[in-house]
Amino acid sequence: MKHLSHYIGEQVVVEISGHKQKIGILIEIGSDIIVLYTKEGDFYYMPIFHIQKVKIPRVDETEQITNPGNTPINTYTDEISLRKIVNNAKGLFVELCVTSKNSIHGYVTNLMNDYIVFYSPVFKTMFIPFQHLKWLIPYNQHQTPYGLDKQKFPVNPSSITLARTFEEQVKKLQGQMVVFDLGEDKDKIGQLKNVKDNIIELVTAREETVFSNTRHIKTLHFS
Repeated sequence: MKHLSHYIGEQVVVEISGHKQKIGILIEIGSDIIVLYTKEGDFYYMPIFHIQKVKIPRVDETEQITNPGNTPINTYTDEISLRKIVNNAKGLFVELCVTSKNSIHGYVTNLMNDYIVFYSPVFKTMFIPFQHLKWLIPYNQHQTPYGLDKQKFPVNPSSITLARTFEEQVKKLQGQMVVFDLGEDKDKIGQLKNVKDNIIELVTAREETVFSNTRHIKTLHFS
């Protein structure tokens, strides 16, 4: 994507996995991430891994967008990266796009080797494999998810011990009720029985046994 650097400050159309398109001003390009600013006033931090294509729009396709100048998440280095951005977003209210249908809202609490620890007022503590993050949008300074008071957001939302990798973290939840991918599929809600060689064994509400590949799990939360 580096060869797109001469389009910084101009409008582009970005298509990511799932045929999602966004048009905005290209603000910055890093080693594995781009920053796009849209007419809604949102900064989209998009991993290059999920970008399908970038198109220069025709004049009649462009939007009325004013370049905002500064970005809300700074890395204080010459080049941004996805890991630096997520790490510097800790404690900020953000929107994450992970699944094809829904975004989640809350804040990053920790960043491990290959997954993000996230707190959502709806889903509580969540584990999100790094590879499935499609975009991150910081909230405006005075916004909070769902209009909740900031006092309702715990500083240390979970006392669970964190493992370095996502698979090891999943193993810690054996015997518990878990929900994968926000529960969009009934086969991804149930009791976690076993995890071995990246394969998860789950028992659903009707006592059906389902085996899933951890590499395709986009989110995990538990009760």
